[in-house]
Amino acid sequence: MQTLSEQIRETAKLCGFSVCGIAPGQLAPETGQRLHQWLNDGHHGDMIWMEARATQRQTPENLWPDVRSVIMLGMSYAPDADPMAMADTPDSGRISVYAQGGDYHKTVKKALKQLARWLVETIPDTRLKVFVDTAPVMEKPLAEAAGIGWQGKHSNIVSQSHGSWLFLGAIYTNMVIETDSKATDRCGSCSACQTICPTNAFIAPYRLDARACISYLTIEHAGPIAHKYRKAMGNHIYGCDDCLAVCPWNKFADSAQRNMAFLPRAELAAPKLADLLALDDAAFRDVFSGSPIKRSGRNRMVRNALIAAGNSKDMGFIDRIITLLDDASPIVRCAAIWALAQIDPMRFHVEHQIRAAAEVDPWVQAEWRGQCPVELGLAAA
Repeated sequence: MQTLSEQIRETAKLCGFSVCGIAPGQLAPETGQRLHQWLNDGHHGDMIWMEARATQRQTPENLWPDVRSVIMLGMSYAPDADPMAMADTPDSGRISVYAQGGDYHKTVKKALKQLARWLVETIPDTRLKVFVDTAPVMEKPLAEAAGIGWQGKHSNIVSQSHGSWLFLGAIYTNMVIETDSKATDRCGSCSACQTICPTNAFIAPYRLDARACISYLTIEHAGPIAHKYRKAMGNHIYGCDDCLAVCPWNKFADSAQRNMAFLPRAELAAPKLADLLALDDAAFRDVFSGSPIKRSGRNRMVRNALIAAGNSKDMGFIDRIITLLDDASPIVRCAAIWALAQIDPMRFHVEHQIRAAAEVDPWVQAEWRGQCPVELGLAAA
C-alpha cells in the first residue's frame, strides 16, 4: 500500500510537476524575522504589496489558520542553451528564460488545480487552497522545508536535479501529511552568483537588494532607471538570469524535463531591439500575448530596449531614438535622451537645443541636463 505522500508525488508527476515535497504548515520564526528585516531595510523597493501583507506572508498559518501541511511543487523550465550567450548579441535584447515561453502562472495553476481535484476526490473531507506567485506565500522557504531544494546564495531555490530552473507552486491543506526533511544547503564556498551580478545587487550571500537587481529594475520598477545601473544592464530588457545561469548545479538540469508550455517562442528568444523600439501599445499587446511580459506594459519594455540600444553604441538605432524623443511616456523620453547621448553626443547636443526648453516633465528635464531623475527624487508632472 502506498502512503498518502507517495500517492501525492506520483499524481503530481502525472500533472506535469518535476518535483514534489511536503512541508509543515508553519515556517521557522527566523524566516519571518528575515522577511521583516529585509522590508525594514527598504530592499523591496517599489514592491509595496510585499510590505502590505508581510504578516500573512511570514508563515502559512497567518494566511490560513486551518493549514496543517503544505504540498510544494516544482515545474522545470530548464533552457536548452546558456542564457549568458546572448550577451554577445548587442542588437538583440535578453529576455529571462522564464518569460520566453507561455505564462507560467496559467500552466502551474492549471496543474495545481488538477492535483487539488484529485486530493478532494481521494479524501473528501480535504480542504485546500492553491497558490502560484500571486498571494502572500513564502514559496522558497517552503520549498526548502519540503526538501525540494535549498535557498542558494542568489536567494533562489537550487535543486540537485533541476538546478536553478524551477517554477514553484503550493497547495495549503488542512490534512496532516508526513513531511519531508528540510533540504541541505550545498552552496559551500561557491560565490559565482555573487560575483557575476552586473549591478552588485547582493549585499551579502543570501541577501539581495532588489532595488539594484536588473530583474526588479526592468520588470517591477515603473519610473526612470537610475543612471548608475544603465550601462551595467547591457542588453537585458526583461529580467536577468546571470546569477542563475552560473550556478554549478545547473549541470544536472535537463531541458528534456521542461514542461512543453515553456518552450521559448522564436520572437522572444532573441528579439531584435529595432523591432522593440517600434512597438506601440497595440503591437506590444499582440507580440506579448500569452506571455508574463504583457503585465509590465509597453512603456517599460521600450524604456529597457532604449537602454540596451544606448549600450550597443549602434548608429543604426538613431532614427528610431529620435522618434521616441517625442513619445507620450516620460520614462520612454528619458531613456531615449540617454540612449542618444551614449551613441551620438553631437546629435544629442543638437536635439537638446531644439527640445529641452519646451519640455515640461521634471524627469525629462533632468535627463536633458544630464542628471538622474531618480537620484534627484523627482516626480513626473
